[in-house]
Amino acid sequence: MRAANVDINVNSPGSFVSRHRFGVFSAGALVILVLASWVFVVADGGGSAGPFSPAAWNRAADFLGDLLGIGSSRTPAFFEWESWRAALGMARETLAMSVLAAGLAAVGALVTVPFAAANLTHGDQAPFGPVVGRAMFLVTRSVYIMTRAVPELIWAFLIIFIVSPGVLAGALALAIHNFGVMGRLAAEVVEDIDPGPARALRTSGAGNVQILFYGVLPQALPQFITFLLYRWEVIIRTTVVVGFVAAAGLGYQFRLDMAFFRYTDVALLLFVYVLLVWGVDIISAGLRRLAR
Repeated sequence: MRAANVDINVNSPGSFVSRHRFGVFSAGALVILVLASWVFVVADGGGSAGPFSPAAWNRAADFLGDLLGIGSSRTPAFFEWESWRAALGMARETLAMSVLAAGLAAVGALVTVPFAAANLTHGDQAPFGPVVGRAMFLVTRSVYIMTRAVPELIWAFLIIFIVSPGVLAGALALAIHNFGVMGRLAAEVVEDIDPGPARALRTSGAGNVQILFYGVLPQALPQFITFLLYRWEVIIRTTVVVGFVAAAGLGYQFRLDMAFFRYTDVALLLFVYVLLVWGVDIISAGLRRLAR
């Protein structure tokens, strides 16, 4: 009877009017904030050197012409096979960096998730005592927070003092940050699984490892793989920034070409990078359909 009353209240005309008013208020507030932001931008940079000044538009047009090689005596990089081969080699390094980073982050998350999920550490199916389980839970979750709180670029700055610059250094920086992200996501997935299979295995005398492999992972793995593929799409977009520091992939070559004013090479690298990201998105979408 109580559930029926709740359903009636939710679908009542007054509730609908309240939701409608909230939606109108939210849309109006959004429009006001956007307009106020643009007013601030125009007022702050509307002078002769601002982003909307004629000089800024002229500089943008000149830079676009440099990227396309207009007016340059040198043959544009996108008309040279050697430049294409070098760019594709850098793209291969970038792809390898992203795959290695995603794999390391996934392994780290899977190894530590039994100590980060509340239902496995101090729930009714936890094999540990309440004090030990909560301590492991807090320590593991704190590690997740610390690793994902530090951006990948900062991790790269720190890692190159330990590991030589290259693909491995960039992959480690990306993996450490995404380990915290994937660990948190994996723990939440495990906490939302159906406890029935694990409880049945415990009743039949199965051990902790058997419960993990037969009662927990079969339910959590499909969604975990989906999250991992989404993170791979994010990682491939971050590899260029990390490559600036790790001296690997398209990011490192992009920094060199900008430093030596090789603008057509920069345009070629950007084009190859867009193709790489597009290809990863297509592969990730296909793999996600298989995982479901």
